[in-house]
Amino acid sequence: MRRKLGGSQTLSPSPIPNTSTPSSLLVSILSLSIIIFVFVPYITYAQNVKIRRFHNIAISSRLAMRGCLPQAGLSAVRYCRPCHFSPQRSRSASTVKSDPKAIADAFLSKFANGKPFVRTQLLDANQLRLFSLTLNRPYLYQSTPGASLEDEPPKAGTPLPPFYHLIYFTPTQLPGILGLDGTDTSFNPSPPFTRRMWAGGSVSWPGAPQQYYLRIGDIVTETTRVLSCDPKVIRSTGESMLVVSVLKEFRDSKDNLCVADQRNWVFREALDPANPVPAPARPPLLSESELNALGKGKHVQTFCRDEVTLFRFSALTFNGHRIHYDKPWAVGVEGHRNVVVHGPLNLISMLDLWRDTTESDTEGPRTEIVMPASIAYRATSPVYAGEGYRVILDKQALSDGTTPVAVVSNDGTVCMRGTIKRF
Repeated sequence: MRRKLGGSQTLSPSPIPNTSTPSSLLVSILSLSIIIFVFVPYITYAQNVKIRRFHNIAISSRLAMRGCLPQAGLSAVRYCRPCHFSPQRSRSASTVKSDPKAIADAFLSKFANGKPFVRTQLLDANQLRLFSLTLNRPYLYQSTPGASLEDEPPKAGTPLPPFYHLIYFTPTQLPGILGLDGTDTSFNPSPPFTRRMWAGGSVSWPGAPQQYYLRIGDIVTETTRVLSCDPKVIRSTGESMLVVSVLKEFRDSKDNLCVADQRNWVFREALDPANPVPAPARPPLLSESELNALGKGKHVQTFCRDEVTLFRFSALTFNGHRIHYDKPWAVGVEGHRNVVVHGPLNLISMLDLWRDTTESDTEGPRTEIVMPASIAYRATSPVYAGEGYRVILDKQALSDGTTPVAVVSNDGTVCMRGTIKRF
C-alpha cells in the first residue's frame, strides 16, 4: 500500500507481518497521522512567516523610498531594503565575504581590465547656472564677470570652471538598481564590498594651454576606464576594503582632450541597518586666536554648509547617496553626527579659492580664463552640515607654481589635503 505525503514525496511502509497485533497497527497509523497533521502544517507555517517577514521589509523599503520616513520613524530606516531585496541575494552576500582578492579579480574581469565605456552629452547652460548659484557664486569668473547668473544663463561657448564637469554625465540607473545607501552601483564590486566612499584622486586640464576647454553648448564625449581594484586593510580596525580607481577622460566635439579625471573610491563592507554604528563625539572647537593663527600668512575662506545646499548639490549631480541628505540614515545607520558634506564639493571649494586668489593677485586687468594644470587630493575626514570649516591656501606657495591647499574643520581636523599645480 502506498500513501502520498505532502507534494511528490511518497511513503512506502513495509508490509505488516501476519504476526502483528492490532495494537501495533494502531501505533503505526497514529504516528503517520501525527506526521501528516502536525509536522507538515508546522513547516508550512514557518515558511509563511519567513515570507511575510521579507514582504514587510520590502514594504518598509517602499515607504522609505517614497519619503514616508517622517511617518514610519527610524525603525523604517533600520529595516529598509531595496524593493528588489530577496532572501537569495542576502544569502549570496554573506557567502562571498571571505576573499577580497577573489572579489577584486572578479571585478576587474567584469570590466575587461580597462575596457572603455563611452557616453556623449550636450553641456547645457541651465545646469551650469543652477550649480554655480548653489555654490553661492553669481559669476563663474571674477576676471570676466559679465551678467549675473541670477539674471541669465551663461552664454554658449563659456568654459566650465575647474571640476564643474561633475554636473554632467551623471548616473543613469533605475531606482531599484541603486545600492541600499542610495549610491550608483555602476562600478561596484560584488557584496559585501558595496559601501562606497569618495577617497581622493587627481584631475588635470591638458588642453588648457591651447584653450581646449569644456564649453557650454558643445557635445562632449566621456570615456571611462577601470584602472585597478586593490584589496587593502584598515590598520586601526583590521577591516578589509577594496580601493577602485577609474579614469574619466572628457573630449570636446573636435576630439581634443580637455580634462583627465582619475577618481579613487573605497568600498567597505555594507552596514546592517538593524545594527547602527554609534556616532563619534565632536572634538572641542579651537579658540578664535587658534583659528587666526591657523590662517596666518594664508588665504582663508570659511564655510558652514547647510542641509539645503547639500540637497541641491546632490540633486544637480544626481547623487542619491543618503548620507548627504537623509539625516536618519546618516546618523541612525552609518553613525555620522549629521548629514555629510560631499567630498567633491570640498574639492571644488579648494579649486575656486585657488583661481579666485590667482586672479586677484595678478597685477592689472585679466581677461583670460584661469585654469590649473592639475590637482591631486585626498579626503581624510568627513565634514558635517552645520559645522564650520575653512579652506586654507598658502600665499607664498601660490606664486611658486605648486600650492598646498587643505580643508580644515573648526576643531582643527584636516578633512582634505590637495596640491594644485599651475602651468
